[in-house]
Amino acid sequence: MLENKVSKSSALLTILIITFFFMMQNLSGVLIFLLATMTPVLCCDWFRHYGHLSNKSMTLLRLMGTEFSNNSQPYFPYKFYSHIKNNTVESQLVFIRDSLELIEGLYLHNDLSSVAWDTDRTDRFLMTLERQREGISSCLSTERRADSRLRKYYRGLEKRLHTGGSSASWEMIRKVTDQHLHQLNLLVNFMVRP
Repeated sequence: MLENKVSKSSALLTILIITFFFMMQNLSGVLIFLLATMTPVLCCDWFRHYGHLSNKSMTLLRLMGTEFSNNSQPYFPYKFYSHIKNNTVESQLVFIRDSLELIEGLYLHNDLSSVAWDTDRTDRFLMTLERQREGISSCLSTERRADSRLRKYYRGLEKRLHTGGSSASWEMIRKVTDQHLHQLNLLVNFMVRP
C-alpha cells in the first residue's frame, strides 16, 4: 500500500513537472512574441526624449535664419506621412530614421557659404538632428531602408541646391525642413498615443 502511494505521488509529481514545463514553454512563447512585436515602442528610450529634441531642432531651425517667407516652395509629400501611419511600428521608425538622415544630409553635403545663417545655431541644429537619428537607430534591429520614393524626393531637393545654391534655395530648403520636422513630430505623437 505504501508502494502504491509512492507510485501515485511520483506519477502526480511527474504530471505536475510536465505541466509546469509545458506552461513555461507556452508562456515563454507568448513573451517572446510580445517582446518581438512591442520592443520598438516599449523598449525605446528615445521616445521619452523625442519631444524635447524635436522642439529643440525646430526652434534652432527657425532661429538660424530669418523669418520664413511665403515664396513658392516645391511639392511637399504629405502622402508619405499619411501612408506610413498605416504601416507597422518598425516601418514607421525606419521612415523617421531615414527622413532625419536625409534632412541632415541636405545640410552636411552642400555648400552653405551663400547663406547668412547663424553658424552656431546651424551646428547645434545638425547635432540635434544627429542625436534624434542615433536615438531612433538604437530602437531598430534592422538595416532596412524606407521606400525609395523618399530618397528620390530628397535627391530632388538636393538637385535644387546644386543647380541654384543661392540664398533663396537654402531658405526654401529650410522651410521644407521645418514642414518635415513638424510632420515627423505628428507621426511620433500618432505612434505613442494611448
